[in-house]
Amino acid sequence: MPTYILKRLAGAIPTLFVIVTLAFFLIRSAPGGPFDKERSVPPEVEANLNAVYHLDKPLWEQYLLYLGKVLQGDFGPSFQYRDFSVTELITNGFPVSLTLGVSAIVLALVLGTLFGAIAALRQNTVTDYSVMAGAMTGITIPNFVMAPLLTLVFGVYLNWLPAGGWGDGYRQAILPIIALALPQIAIVARLTRGSMIEVLRSNFVRTARAKGLPEQLMIARHALKAALLPVVSYLGPASAAVLTGSVVVEQIFGIPGIGRYFVQGALNRDYTLVMGVVIFYGSLIILFNLLVDILYGLLDPKVRMS
Repeated sequence: MPTYILKRLAGAIPTLFVIVTLAFFLIRSAPGGPFDKERSVPPEVEANLNAVYHLDKPLWEQYLLYLGKVLQGDFGPSFQYRDFSVTELITNGFPVSLTLGVSAIVLALVLGTLFGAIAALRQNTVTDYSVMAGAMTGITIPNFVMAPLLTLVFGVYLNWLPAGGWGDGYRQAILPIIALALPQIAIVARLTRGSMIEVLRSNFVRTARAKGLPEQLMIARHALKAALLPVVSYLGPASAAVLTGSVVVEQIFGIPGIGRYFVQGALNRDYTLVMGVVIFYGSLIILFNLLVDILYGLLDPKVRMS
């Protein structure tokens, strides 16, 4: 196991290098610059700003300078938030984004597994069709549509929950977490249903029933554990989807997380802030995929890691 983990971490280095390189040149290719809103300042002041942030150098030299700082763990200063470094902004926003993302993943796993199992146990019934219809609806409606709808219905019309903000109580977190979790609930439900139906028809389930094992015990101990393997495999992409989805959700609900900093940084051409968030998100996704592979090996004895 340690050898496998070290190999995976070593393989992540080229991936991160490609991410850094692509993100660097893509953000630089966008029109405009970080100081376009400061055109009223004298030209010599703007030239000094460009010199301080090395924007007056050739692009390849800027890339090498930035790469050297990243290798030292320094994401540089933010161009727009002058009193903060990128590392400080990520440190301040990450606990909020982590709370939002973990809550959405847990909610998706619990409800998605529950609905999928119920649909599988009542295959081709009204319950099954209703669950799958709801799942398809949840998959087709994106976060940037669902979040404003939830805000409009529950925050404005019904006035049951706050329509935005963060930090004044758990009620403010309900709508963002639901908006972020709904597509994942739908996908997990479909995965669980399909896998559960296949497992219920397998030989070891027939053997357990033939031995007189109670149905609920057989489902909980044997069928559900085997049916969750595809769901565990999906946790890596699900984590990536939640991270990218949180960018939109945080912006809509006014949540001070990393996603909101990313959007503002992209709009303001804050190169270092955008790069820092991309590298941080990329590292998290690689780490999540590694954890999913390890968890899969623990759940399935047939999988061996060397």
